[in-house]
Amino acid sequence: MAGVVVVGVDGSASALAAVETAAREARLRGASLKVVHAFMWPAMHVPLDPSPLGPPEGGLRTMVERLLAEAVERAVATAPGVEVTSSVVTGEALTVLEAQSRAAELVVVGSRGMGGFVGLMVGSTAVHLAAHGRCPVLVVRGDVRTEGPVVVGVDGSAPGGRAVDFAFREAELRGTTLVAVHAWTAWNAPVPEPQDPAEPYASPPGALAEAEERLLAEALAGHRELRPGVVVEPRVVHGPTREALIEAGRGAQLTVVGARGRGGFTGLLLGSVSQALLHHAPSPVAVERGG
Repeated sequence: MAGVVVVGVDGSASALAAVETAAREARLRGASLKVVHAFMWPAMHVPLDPSPLGPPEGGLRTMVERLLAEAVERAVATAPGVEVTSSVVTGEALTVLEAQSRAAELVVVGSRGMGGFVGLMVGSTAVHLAAHGRCPVLVVRGDVRTEGPVVVGVDGSAPGGRAVDFAFREAELRGTTLVAVHAWTAWNAPVPEPQDPAEPYASPPGALAEAEERLLAEALAGHRELRPGVVVEPRVVHGPTREALIEAGRGAQLTVVGARGRGGFTGLLLGSVSQALLHHAPSPVAVERGG
């Protein structure tokens, strides 16, 4: 049974860019596309039909019908052959799209929507869904490309492993290289087992770097066996993770991260690295929360 890709629209330019990306994602997966608009006005008991004193084509209901029609038209033009449906759901955008994510294999949103605050680099809907969505969330931002590699941040954690699996599938679907980036510093790297029990805190030169290279190789091994057709470029970077992934994302089709990784604070649903990517990545970002 084919899955469904959901895209949220609100009439903004950012949402229309998300529609195009979502249509291509649906085509890659052999999935259908569902265009969803969260219509909050009925719950606020605001008149929806045209005013008797205004033009017949006015009114909130007509406005929503127009923006949905434009979004569907854009999707069909971008990916002919993909089944496209549209739906107006009463409620606030965050709640509506989180509910939609329960039955979707991917939810796509723009980085900014209508009503975003001036100067804010990413909208609250995108951040909320990345933290709470029940499926991977793709936030369309920066340069949208159909060529270039898929980039994934690898940290060896269980949530990070699910992000690696998603990234391998994305690279396989797109027929492109997967750049697997593992960044480390002396502050976030596990200390290797001491070779000399008399000096438990001493490590031989290069031991940390070797341990991090092993971590990356082990994190990729099982995924490489499952998808041997994916060409992988492993990169071990000695430096901050956020900067390493932002740099690797230049020219990429997609950057994939887990919602949280090793070293995250208990209770946080979205880690500092994934938040930084949502705000500053130069290309689209997918966050895999892992359930």
